[in-house]
Amino acid sequence: MKGIFLMMLMAITALSSMGQVGEALRPVKTDNPPDIDGVLDDEAWTTATSVTGFKTFSPDFGLDMSQRTVVYMLYDNENIYFAFECFDNEPEKIKASVNSRNNITADDWICVNLDSFNDHQSLYAFYVNPHGIQMDSRFSAGQEDASVDFVWYSAGLLDKDGYRIEMQIPLKSIRFSTKEPVEMSVFFERKISRQNIQGSYPAMDPSRGMAFLTQMKPMIYEGVRHYKLFEVLPAFTYTARNTHVEGEMQSYERTPDLSLTAKYGITSQLILDGTINPDFSQIESDAGQVDVNLRYDLFFAEKRPFFLEGHDNFIVAATKSDEHDPVNTLIHTRKIANPIGGLKLTGKVSERLTLAALYSPDRVGNSNNNGTDKIAHYPVLRMKYSLSEDSYIGAIYTGREMDSTFNRVAGLDGQIRVGSGTRIMYNAVLTNSLSDPTEEAYIGYMLSAEFAHDSRNITYSFGGKSISEDFNVETGFIRRRGINYFKGLVKPKLYPKTDKIQRVDIELFSKQTRDIEYNMWETLDHLAAWIFFKGSTYIKVKAEYSNEVFMGERFNTGGFHGLISSQIGTKLSGAALYQRLGSPRYTANPYQGYTNRFLFMTNYKPSSKFHIDLSYTYSDFYDSASGDQEYNYSILRGKLTYQMNKYFFIRAISEYNGYYETVLTDFLASFTYIPGTVVYLGYGSVYERTIWDGNIYVYDKDFLETTRGFFFKASYLHRF
Repeated sequence: MKGIFLMMLMAITALSSMGQVGEALRPVKTDNPPDIDGVLDDEAWTTATSVTGFKTFSPDFGLDMSQRTVVYMLYDNENIYFAFECFDNEPEKIKASVNSRNNITADDWICVNLDSFNDHQSLYAFYVNPHGIQMDSRFSAGQEDASVDFVWYSAGLLDKDGYRIEMQIPLKSIRFSTKEPVEMSVFFERKISRQNIQGSYPAMDPSRGMAFLTQMKPMIYEGVRHYKLFEVLPAFTYTARNTHVEGEMQSYERTPDLSLTAKYGITSQLILDGTINPDFSQIESDAGQVDVNLRYDLFFAEKRPFFLEGHDNFIVAATKSDEHDPVNTLIHTRKIANPIGGLKLTGKVSERLTLAALYSPDRVGNSNNNGTDKIAHYPVLRMKYSLSEDSYIGAIYTGREMDSTFNRVAGLDGQIRVGSGTRIMYNAVLTNSLSDPTEEAYIGYMLSAEFAHDSRNITYSFGGKSISEDFNVETGFIRRRGINYFKGLVKPKLYPKTDKIQRVDIELFSKQTRDIEYNMWETLDHLAAWIFFKGSTYIKVKAEYSNEVFMGERFNTGGFHGLISSQIGTKLSGAALYQRLGSPRYTANPYQGYTNRFLFMTNYKPSSKFHIDLSYTYSDFYDSASGDQEYNYSILRGKLTYQMNKYFFIRAISEYNGYYETVLTDFLASFTYIPGTVVYLGYGSVYERTIWDGNIYVYDKDFLETTRGFFFKASYLHRF
């Protein structure tokens, strides 16, 4: 593996100039910008630059889209504008909902993918559905981060010919070059939900597969304003909690709080963020997960605004490379649980060098001798140097410093494009940790390498990872240490000439892992098939032969997986997953068992504004020797949402946990004008099957409200 790593570093010298896709687009500059209302009747659009001729890339490449799409482009000194005419000869079948932000993936939509530096390293994705509802994300290092929210404006309008979209993206909301003229690149998408078809302009090259960043169309803007951004975001929150104590509900917490976050644009491509007493409140509790018989901690995604911005800069190559990768991320900012404040610097310091730095002091629960909280300091530094196409080399440092203990992580990573659809990804990371001042510090390492190819007819990848037993990343999320493994995947894609099936993918995967502590090998091998039907239905079946080393024993973990997902008309969609797998019982004295797992999700929209979401999760465990069932765990979750318009919604959530016999309720009224300018009003309760008998709480057949809480938040984003 070390030899492979050195070969990849040597290959960097062979890289050449940036890729381009044809002649650059030159949007028209206007002094009379359009009104963003979804009606393309503004005079400016009549002179705008336009493109058409979308070609499909999913489920197949290079076919004419069944419905015509025209895109128009304008700009002025401070904004860039796009308009879409999405024609449809069956407008009654267009799937569109009046929904909250970021909840439109099942709808028809368009997307502007914008590489604002035209350096093939990352892009902004701005999605809009036919009602003008927004979704946005950042894409970098092969991963899309949908947790970010940018300030931009959109409107949509359905009519007898299809639908129209208008978009306004303020230049203050994106980072772009300080050069003149400004060069960006773009990739337009359209999804037709009922046909499960996605198409693009420019057309994607089948030999490059899903390498979006290497297939962008250059776009030139002359005479735009290179601003010095300054914005402030004050926020007020109030939390009140009551809890049941000795037979009666008592006040537990009353917390008013103020916070301030500010953003300063050193240049149009380098931004400094700061926050004092940051508002990291969440408006929705984490969905329940099965939390028994676990070998690893559960993962909960970051939801806090200050940490989310620029999060894509901290993605390290050859991590989270597949569903079995034990390294989810080296920087999981949710580990910073109770910060005092924070500073963040993100952007470009030169044409090719990107910098991201974060510092946050965190209050830790255990106290010093004077009774105050201890402070853990979290410094993070990330640098990326772009090469040709989407290739780069990077360096990362993270740390956690508290009193005389520390955890320090430093490493190199990179991605090398070695062919039109082929890339090599690698990382080499060292950790240095001291958890007890009376002992010596210990060093750990991780080495990873992966060779991956993706094209129309086949996807394949080969790679490996070595993680030492002392590899410790307190700022990250690592599921397993002390292993070496090699893996390989081959997935041919077949396109049957039938009226029923669009594509069939056959996947063969093998991973061979050595447990270093016990010097034992384990295997994970599966054969899977995806069948994509015409329309919006697909099924997946997978047979798996696998075992796992735990506490010096090898346990069977193989079994069967089945998945079906479908959309029925414009109102109903659903998915169901069933697994029957072998499993160890993760105890001090483990033993062989097996488990059944079932997940069902459905979404019903009786109207464009009223949405019903239901999910059911089930898991059990049987002792293989006796056949006895040791537990069954079920979670039933329902969510009702009334979206009055794109700004305001009312939502109710109820979740029943059958294992703990608890009920959670959560009610929220939400107004979001733009990200940052919001008002939330929420109320929640927890009910348990218990009663106070005068001495202790004992089990009862009826539910008792044991906790209730009230939440209010108001914030206002002001840009200067």
